[in-house]
Amino acid sequence: MALSNTAVPKYYGQFREKVIRGEIPVCKEVSMEMNRIDDLIANPGIYYDDKAVEGWIKYCESEMTLTDGSDLHLLDTFKLWGEQVFGWYYFVERTVYEPNSDGHGGHYVKKMIKKRLINKQYLIVGRGAAKSVYDSCIQSFFENVDTSTTHQITTAPTMKLAEEVMSPIRTAITRARGPLFQFLTEGSLQNTTGSKANRVKLASTKKGIENFLTGSLIEIRPMSINKLQGLRCKIATVDEWLSGDIREDVIGAIEQGASKVDDYLIVATSSEGTVRNGAGDTIKMELMSILKGDYFNPHVSIWWYKLDSVDEVAYPEMWMKANPNIGKTVTYETYQLDVERAEKAPAARNDILAKRFGLPMEGYTYYFTYEETLCHPHRSFWQLPCALGGDLSQGDDFCSFAFLFPLRNGRFGVKTRNYISSRTLNKLPVAMRIKYEQFMNEGSLIVLEGTVLDMMQVYEDLDNHIVQCGYDVRCFGYDPYNAKEFVERWAAENGPFGIEKVIQGAKTESVPLGELKKLAEDRLLIFDEELMTYAMGNCIAMEDTNGNRKLLKKRYEQKIDAVAAVMDAYIAYKHNPEAFE
Repeated sequence: MALSNTAVPKYYGQFREKVIRGEIPVCKEVSMEMNRIDDLIANPGIYYDDKAVEGWIKYCESEMTLTDGSDLHLLDTFKLWGEQVFGWYYFVERTVYEPNSDGHGGHYVKKMIKKRLINKQYLIVGRGAAKSVYDSCIQSFFENVDTSTTHQITTAPTMKLAEEVMSPIRTAITRARGPLFQFLTEGSLQNTTGSKANRVKLASTKKGIENFLTGSLIEIRPMSINKLQGLRCKIATVDEWLSGDIREDVIGAIEQGASKVDDYLIVATSSEGTVRNGAGDTIKMELMSILKGDYFNPHVSIWWYKLDSVDEVAYPEMWMKANPNIGKTVTYETYQLDVERAEKAPAARNDILAKRFGLPMEGYTYYFTYEETLCHPHRSFWQLPCALGGDLSQGDDFCSFAFLFPLRNGRFGVKTRNYISSRTLNKLPVAMRIKYEQFMNEGSLIVLEGTVLDMMQVYEDLDNHIVQCGYDVRCFGYDPYNAKEFVERWAAENGPFGIEKVIQGAKTESVPLGELKKLAEDRLLIFDEELMTYAMGNCIAMEDTNGNRKLLKKRYEQKIDAVAAVMDAYIAYKHNPEAFE
């Protein structure tokens, strides 16, 4: 078949028929992508060409192998994803230099140039869908079939993880099952001075995988912006960009360098992660606006597989929504075992829901489980006695205060008030900014103008807040770091009684942390603020060999200061029981 601007792509057509017949369940995001493909079919300026797709499929099935050396037969999903990359073209008018027929001089002429439509493909799909093998097929094809000299890179959160994309190509070179690889691998790698005909044309070297005929190279790069920007790579694969704790938009950095080359391609594959509000979430928000049609970008292909809700985990017939290759590359039994584990081990639940079913849950599950961080209905604790806890440790960043109200039946009411500077707010990434604005709307986060927080300004605002809400503060626990002037003013205005210094460390934190965990488990901590949910979701507790725990505070992006403030208030309450009688 020649180029056509009306044809339905072959493998997409088969997939669409199965979806309409109800054989393949799809989630909302995949159905939105199908609408986008239908728009491409209807668009008269965009052409479908099946030759490149079929060429890629033939190359993969005759030359490539799996990591263990067995023959590779492309899955239907690979053909569907590959067709999106190789199938769509459009024409642009360019001025090109044409030499004269006699070889002397030349002139510029206007020509119509055929360009590949898709420059970026995002695959968000559950664990065990053979994403890395798909990356290998794309990389290997461009290195050995494209006659131009290409620089190709693969990157992942760790360099050892990026090896997973290289290993199927290395195995295919070792095995050389097809005629092309047999030709490219005959000869000796040691022959460096003799006839070029007797040298190996394709080999795995310490640089990466090199094709000596064209000078093309596939290499591994670390996943950081300063190692990836300015490259002139034609093909790049980014693996697991949602799984690691990535704080930089590496895909954007690769794209800026790759856009120097015509017809570049970036394939970003990953399963969902449990790390929230990083660069990955910002990219997903952009992808969502493309799928919805708010932002028109036909150069991006998005295959985002997930369950539509947590309820569908109970129905194995719906699992195909999260992993279209289930039953082929990963068994239903594997999924079933993970579902049972999620029910029995709550700490593993969030990770399993994210990695297997594409349902990203809020925050980590290291200390408080998801259920323990859910908000209670709104309560106001007007004129009730309370303990105040303060965590002022990061002067230029978060400054947290928590009010702990002892209630009947062993319950505790919790209210929190936090301060940040306007500079901190302006430097936040998009996803984080939206989160912070949600906290500002509920009144738990106050933004003060300036670069660094003025502690006297914080004191006055907190004092006004206590008077407005009618809180009866009986004792005050504080973390001594950066708190001197605040505590001195508190003692001068409210008297020295009930002020407790809480030095951070396993010695003071271990027991109150354990008690707060039990209170949270039994839902006896009554809080109604999203900020508290967020802080509890981010809590990671370090445990030493004796089982003593302390809060891990190294992660500046992930705010746990509100929990530290609650702990300080709880310690002050425990030390001054007579004040609450």
